[in-house]
Amino acid sequence: MSITFLANIVALLFSFFVIGAVLGALFSEPLRAKLIRILRLKRLLLLDKHPHNPIIHPGTHPWTAEAVLNPAALVLQNRTHLIYRAIGMDGVSRLGYASSPDGLLFDKRFPYPVYAAQKPRNIPGRAQRYSFVLYPSGGSWGGCEDPRMVDIEGRIYITFNMFDGWDYIRVAVISISEDDFLSEQFWKWDGPHILSKPGERHKNWVLFPEKIGGKFAILHSIAPVVEVAYRDAMEDIGTDEPFIDSWVGARSDLPERENAWDSFVRAPGPPPVRTEQGWLLFYHAIEASDPGRYKLGAMLLDLEDPTKVLYRSVGPVLAPNETYENHGKPGIVYACGAVVRNGQLFVYYGGADKVICVATTPLQSFIDALIKGSQPELESMELARTPQ
Repeated sequence: MSITFLANIVALLFSFFVIGAVLGALFSEPLRAKLIRILRLKRLLLLDKHPHNPIIHPGTHPWTAEAVLNPAALVLQNRTHLIYRAIGMDGVSRLGYASSPDGLLFDKRFPYPVYAAQKPRNIPGRAQRYSFVLYPSGGSWGGCEDPRMVDIEGRIYITFNMFDGWDYIRVAVISISEDDFLSEQFWKWDGPHILSKPGERHKNWVLFPEKIGGKFAILHSIAPVVEVAYRDAMEDIGTDEPFIDSWVGARSDLPERENAWDSFVRAPGPPPVRTEQGWLLFYHAIEASDPGRYKLGAMLLDLEDPTKVLYRSVGPVLAPNETYENHGKPGIVYACGAVVRNGQLFVYYGGADKVICVATTPLQSFIDALIKGSQPELESMELARTPQ
């Protein structure tokens, strides 16, 4: 028997030993339990896209013909109400309305816009056309963009981006009584009231769905830190109360978040959802390794001081992997509305800046997975600025 043959036998036996040891470790009870827990947490942190997405398509009316996208959402009288952005053939963004008895099948949809602000600056002679090249933010040249909606003390508030060219992007708010909203008297909007400073470009601010410390709480930035402004009356901002002072600059200029999937944090998604563990906030971000594709993350904010981030998802909870999220402006999921019905969380979002979609998950399971699958971030909170 040759030495080479013996060496091969020893090597083979050693290989069997190593493989056996590895398999034994993999199938040991503690490791199996850990793997199952990790995989289960990862699964619970993914929102389930509805099999019949998109739930709302561009319409036959000229004002909805190009796109419907980025819907705000609210549950009232056991119906889910959407206020969505619609882009017409004239390139203007207006706000449309639809509602549903179950949050999935929208059996009511208005044939006309419920709010429009076509020329915020009233500048004659400006180019007015639909163009993803000139206006990559959804393709429209002006109007009302990306609404977010809350109901505070019997009055409904909608914040949105007032867009009139890249040198004029300001945040505005309109409001209406709950009774007038439910009776569909949409000519009774109060506003718009401008919240952001003149000469500055801001967008995607959201209201908390209840007052904090007796004041309206406006979440106006989540990067580089979370910032919340407090005001006594929304309609007095810019007159009796000061405009909101927010971080100014392109989000792409912010420092990259290292060793994190959300390398470039963009903006809040829907208004925060109150839970017993904290304010659930979805937000939009981009991975450095996957540029050009918007994804949705989640974080929990402290109930009393929402500038404190308690937990953050270790990965995206929604990513643009479906055809309807890429047929239009590729790689876009953009959420503006989130509601809870019978313990189920519904997140409404625009796909590819073209259609309206929904994703769902059991709320408490999602919160538990968010907490167990992430690390507390309180140690970084000394960077947060004092709320204004």
